[in-house]
Amino acid sequence: MAETVGFVGLGVMGRPMALNLLKGGFPLVVHNRSRGPVDALVSAGASAAPSAADVAHRSGVVITMLPDSPDVQLVLEGPGGVFEGMRAGTAVVDMSSISPIVARELAEEAASRGAVMLDAPVSGGEVGAVNATLSIMVGGDREALERVRPILAAMGSRIIHIGPPGAGQLCKVCNQIAIGGALAVVSEVMALARKAGLDPAPIREALLGGFASSRVLEVHGERILQKNYKPGFRTSLYHKDMGIALRTARAYDVPMPVSAVVQQLVNALMAAGRGDLDYSALATVLFDLAGIKD
Repeated sequence: MAETVGFVGLGVMGRPMALNLLKGGFPLVVHNRSRGPVDALVSAGASAAPSAADVAHRSGVVITMLPDSPDVQLVLEGPGGVFEGMRAGTAVVDMSSISPIVARELAEEAASRGAVMLDAPVSGGEVGAVNATLSIMVGGDREALERVRPILAAMGSRIIHIGPPGAGQLCKVCNQIAIGGALAVVSEVMALARKAGLDPAPIREALLGGFASSRVLEVHGERILQKNYKPGFRTSLYHKDMGIALRTARAYDVPMPVSAVVQQLVNALMAAGRGDLDYSALATVLFDLAGIKD
């Protein structure tokens, strides 16, 4: 029999990830702050739980997919939380994007309670969550990873053990830094092409065939061309991630001049009231600065 999996956090990413666990044949217990996603999962075959503690009590493996560090801390350590309800031997897998420092602290707390915790943030956005093609970056005990690997494999196509607790989150920081730099430059390319009176579509097509090709140019470049900023990953969440990135860099005394500029562009996007758009809308900040009107 497959191990019962608990899932807390059924948002844009969490809901399709949980659905893929059901498709993979895993018994699933779910909880979410709002009821709608829970009802949708129950209709697909999951069981509902009234609290995170109840999820943990009924599951051998508990997955959390939440917006930020304080949310994860509350759901795990707070009243009615996972740590309150879990049994010795429970594996907790946090797939949120949070501070590496907080991830290490939570892993230590889980260990003191006889459980094991992995930090396993993901990359691939809503499309990857829906198609079960997420890249999963794992920090924590390697044996614990092997225990939950079949569960993670139902949600992602690439599962990489990065190192000790917190290492998965540090890898996610690196991921967001790399994406931000590429996205800013792709946005500049689009702005320059448009300001010069050229169609940016064939320019993107040409660049995709050469050394400048990237996943960001392919996916977000298409979004920018189509002016399709329906959120796959909201700007507000990317704003949070870049804040974590710069705080982490500061903690390790690593200069991040490029990422600091990217963060300011994201700040401008937030200040313009576009926090609910996909973060590829960063291009609109460059268009505004260049005087390009859509």
